[in-house]
Amino acid sequence: MIEHFFQCPYCWEEISMLLDPSIREQKYIEDCENCCNPIEVSVSFEDGELNSFQVAGIDQ
Repeated sequence: MIEHFFQCPYCWEEISMLLDPSIREQKYIEDCENCCNPIEVSVSFEDGELNSFQVAGIDQ
C-alpha cells in the first residue's frame, strides 16, 4: 500500500489515502475523512508506481 496526500475538493484540507498498486486502474468513491463529503478518486499505476491521481467532488 502507498500513502498519498492530497487536498479535499470541498474543505481544502490535506488528507491521506492508502492506494493499492496491485490494481493497475481504479475508480471509486470515498468520503473525505475531515468533512465527510464524497470524493470521486481515479488512480492508475504503471510498474507499481503511481502514474496518475485525480480527485473530483460529486455534485449532490
